[in-house]
Amino acid sequence: MSEVLARRALEEIDKAARRLAVSGIESARLDAELLMAAAAGVTRETVITGSIDLSPATLSNFETMIGRREKREPVAYLLGRKEFYSLDFEVNPAVLIPRPESEIVVAAALGFIAGAPDARVLDIGTGSGAIATAIAVNAARVRVTAVDISADAIAVASRNAQHHRVEDRVTFRRADCFEILDGGPALGSFEVIVSNPPYLDDAEIAALEPDVRGYEPRVALRAGAGGLDILRRIAAGVPQHQHLASDGELIVEVGAGQAAAVAKLVEEAGLRVVSVINDFAGHPRVVRARRSRA
Repeated sequence: MSEVLARRALEEIDKAARRLAVSGIESARLDAELLMAAAAGVTRETVITGSIDLSPATLSNFETMIGRREKREPVAYLLGRKEFYSLDFEVNPAVLIPRPESEIVVAAALGFIAGAPDARVLDIGTGSGAIATAIAVNAARVRVTAVDISADAIAVASRNAQHHRVEDRVTFRRADCFEILDGGPALGSFEVIVSNPPYLDDAEIAALEPDVRGYEPRVALRAGAGGLDILRRIAAGVPQHQHLASDGELIVEVGAGQAAAVAKLVEEAGLRVVSVINDFAGHPRVVRARRSRA
């Protein structure tokens, strides 16, 4: 009986994968397996290797999710979660889906914090709170302030911090870069400022996969002509408002081909570029800059 159940589940997954492939989804088989696991309330491994209960409710849920995926709704939104830095995060259309490239920002920040374990950290454009929470989980003495322009994003980020039990060390504020919008006190000074800001222009957004341009929040993607508007504001705001402590580091993720321009922006703001880190594809992705002691 178990073999019959397993075979039937695989047949349903095969059919769904073919439908997704027709919609232009390269990860069609993987997506179908993940969605079947979610519909049945089991792990993907169970779907692949074991027997699952293909009840009418399971099949109905699976059909609904496959239909939504055919329309290119991201799997992460369908599942309501995404792994980042080996941690599980809640995601929904209010926040950008965390990506592996942003793990480089976390690793760079943790590298600096290793020599400054009591560092105060500012995360600009926190979204789901993935960067802020990952830093707090892996650096037990830091205190993080995470800001975002979206109140809905802050709500998601707050739940993620609570889920990982770092809510006592991560404070969420509504702000537009350094400009406070929640009526509270101004931001202070930090040893580390990190950000995965919006860095795409309209032409780049138009060229994105439908999964991204059709579902992920534009406010987390669009950054004016050349995609540098937010990065320019961050670079200019650091020395102008004294938010970065002496010998502190600014660590920002940048878009394709932007590293040199961003390095110039931070140098013009009086910071010293420490390094530019490549992503997993070998493209310059993260710029690190330091404020020298006066």
